[in-house]
Amino acid sequence: MRPNAEIRNAIENSYFFTWQLAQKLGIHENTLYRWLRTEMTKDKKEKVMIAIAQLNQEQGKEGVK
Repeated sequence: MRPNAEIRNAIENSYFFTWQLAQKLGIHENTLYRWLRTEMTKDKKEKVMIAIAQLNQEQGKEGVK
């Protein structure tokens, strides 16, 4: 299984781009990709999942295509 599978799936099933998630987190898109390479800490995962939820809400979507 790939590292951060839950986050990867949430991004794939969303209505926004990875650069928008990175912007929401206040990081560069390349930094987000680096974070995804290895398993994130619990705190970092939580921060990313909250940002995903916020972006989905802003888009008026529930994160399911």
